[in-house]
Amino acid sequence: MPATVPAPRRRRTPSAPYFLLLPAVVALLAGLAYPVGRQIVMSMQKYGLEQQFGQPPEFVGLDNFTRIFTDDSLWAVVLRSVVFCLVNALLTVVIGLALALLMRAVHTAVRLALQVCLLLAWAMPMVAGVTVFKWLFDYRTGVVNWLLVRLGLDGFHNFSWLSQPFTFFLVATLVIVWMSVPFVALSIYAGLTAVPEEVLEAARIDGANARQQLWHVLLPMVKPVLSIVLLLQVIWDLRVFAQIRLLQDAGAPVSETNLLGNFIYELGMSRQDFGGAAAVSIFVLVLTILLSWPYVRSLLKEDA
Repeated sequence: MPATVPAPRRRRTPSAPYFLLLPAVVALLAGLAYPVGRQIVMSMQKYGLEQQFGQPPEFVGLDNFTRIFTDDSLWAVVLRSVVFCLVNALLTVVIGLALALLMRAVHTAVRLALQVCLLLAWAMPMVAGVTVFKWLFDYRTGVVNWLLVRLGLDGFHNFSWLSQPFTFFLVATLVIVWMSVPFVALSIYAGLTAVPEEVLEAARIDGANARQQLWHVLLPMVKPVLSIVLLLQVIWDLRVFAQIRLLQDAGAPVSETNLLGNFIYELGMSRQDFGGAAAVSIFVLVLTILLSWPYVRSLLKEDA
């Protein structure tokens, strides 16, 4: 009589990870469920100044979406916002990577000085940082115009950087990159310190020069860090609002310099069209998910 083969024992799924996730899920639902749900409801209501004073909102279905998304001005803002977001995110990561490599290469004292400078830039309040840049690029007393004129570029005498869309976004890019680079540089530097020196020594013994070590050893090993900081930058730069708003106060053409956040603010606070503002907010949420989805999908594939 053949021996009976015992059935394989099923592995019990540990429940501890799910209990550890529970507080984060509860906090996420408490913080996001009501605001997002309220935005979805308002996006399908006629909600204006009358409703602010107690008049019941009228359900209009998808009329807000139809009205807002058939307006060409919205798509101009969307294109402007996506281009601004991608350019700033790429610039920030490239400059942050360069600074991280510099910190890895220089002497300890120089590295500490560089890290202190980055932390000071990171710690500067946002309003103070934007104010400094407004002073630098002021068309009457700004240091930038004074320096360019002293270099012989007389066309920059009383040149107003913030009154033209192209130069406005040039200054805005400097502000955003200035404020974002410290976090990215320090994050990538932390990733570079985790690369074993033995791996680089083996590459050098095999004859790899500095450029080959960078492309074939360092960058592949810090790729997860680069991916996450790039994703965070895309999300942050798509939500830029206060810096643009403060720069617009210096005399910029609002309709030509609005990004999505400022467009939503203008709809809600200036035009009292809270239903339309809620519809655009839902669109921004969906756009953020679409832009970040490739990275999330790669994470899911790695963990599968």
